[in-house]
Amino acid sequence: MTAIEGSVALVTGGQRGIGKAYVEELLARGAAKVYATARKPVPSHDERVEVLALDVTDDNSVAAVAERAQDVNAVYNNAGIMYAAPLLKIDMQQVKDTFDTNVFGPLRITQAFAPVLKSHGGGVLVNMHSLLSWGAGAGAYGASKAGFWSLTNSLRIELAAQHTQVVGVHLGFADTDMASALPVPKITAADVARIALDGVERGDSEVLVDDITRKMKSALTGPVEGLTLPISR
Repeated sequence: MTAIEGSVALVTGGQRGIGKAYVEELLARGAAKVYATARKPVPSHDERVEVLALDVTDDNSVAAVAERAQDVNAVYNNAGIMYAAPLLKIDMQQVKDTFDTNVFGPLRITQAFAPVLKSHGGGVLVNMHSLLSWGAGAGAYGASKAGFWSLTNSLRIELAAQHTQVVGVHLGFADTDMASALPVPKITAADVARIALDGVERGDSEVLVDDITRKMKSALTGPVEGLTLPISR
């Protein structure tokens, strides 16, 4: 089990959507300090929040944040981007940008902060996934989430020796800017953060936030045709 009270956390993409909800829920549960990052950060009025500029696709930016936040014992890889174009039509640069942000970005953060977590006894690494970790759809975004899930599972093995709890959080659709155009039921960002942090505190390795995500993962035992994103475009 991982205690959130008294912890020092880093949340990427921490000033909007689910990232902002993570920051608020961490503080509500007694976190001592939260580093909230964004590409273009704005000041926080809460003295427990330190806002940092971060571009997860830039090695120097990641290194600078890791150097500044040496007291961190919890990392939340939340930052991500999504382009709506189908795979047969999407510009290849957008595909590269998607993977650089959604897959390689979290890996950069993890490589930079693994020694920091180790120095604090192991800590916790939380990676934000999707039902698209297993399901077809959403073009490059869906493909990147599948890659990110695989990366998380490998990191869980590699970080076990330093006692880092690695948690993959999967959800369907949250009421955020990224999913605003999708005509489907959505969970609130606050509920995502609450359910995910419940799992962190229980010591879970994986948290499935909503029913649609649990249904999608259960379909892994069936034919691949059943692994289709439950929305139409």
